Amino acid sequence: MASAERRPTPGAEAALPAGVELGGEAFAALPGEDRDWLRDSVARVLGTSGLRIDRLAVEFVGDERMRAMHARHMGLDSVTDVLTFAQNAPGEPIDADVAVCLGEAGRRGQGTRAGMRGEALLYVLHAVLHAAGHDDLDEASYRRMHAEEDRILVAAGFGPIFGEGAG
Repeated sequence: MASAERRPTPGAEAALPAGVELGGEAFAALPGEDRDWLRDSVARVLGTSGLRIDRLAVEFVGDERMRAMHARHMGLDSVTDVLTFAQNAPGEPIDADVAVCLGEAGRRGQGTRAGMRGEALLYVLHAVLHAAGHDDLDEASYRRMHAEEDRILVAAGFGPIFGEGAG
C-alpha cells in the first residue's frame, strides 16, 4: 500500500491545473514542506480524477474560522472538516469554493499513516466530488462516494485514506 506521505519523484512535481488555487491563513502558516506537499498532491489527485475543473479555490482555515463558517452556512456551532460551495450543476465543469479545516485534519490524522497532510488532501478530494455531484447522505451514496475517493487516491499513488479515521 502506498503511503500518503509519498512524494513525487524529484523533478516530477505536478503543477496545479489552471483555475485551481490553494491559500488561506492556515495554509500560509504551514511549513514550506507541507505547503509544497499539499500543492503537489492536490495536483496529482486532480489530474488523476478525470474531473473537469474550471475554477477551484481552496482556503485552508483554522478551527475558529471553520466554526464561524459552519455556523453561518449550515447553522451548526461546531468545527467540521470541509465545506463545499459549488456554483456548478452536477455534470458541469467544477466551479467551487472550498474551506478545509487544518485543525480537524490534524486531529483526525494523528496516529494514522496519512497524517494531517493526507487528511487535508482527502478533504479537498471530498469537496471536489461533492461539487461534481456526489453526495454521502444515505448509506449507498456514502459507500459510492468513499469508493470513488479510494479509487482516485490509489490511482494517484496514495492508497486509501478515509478508512484510517477520517469521517
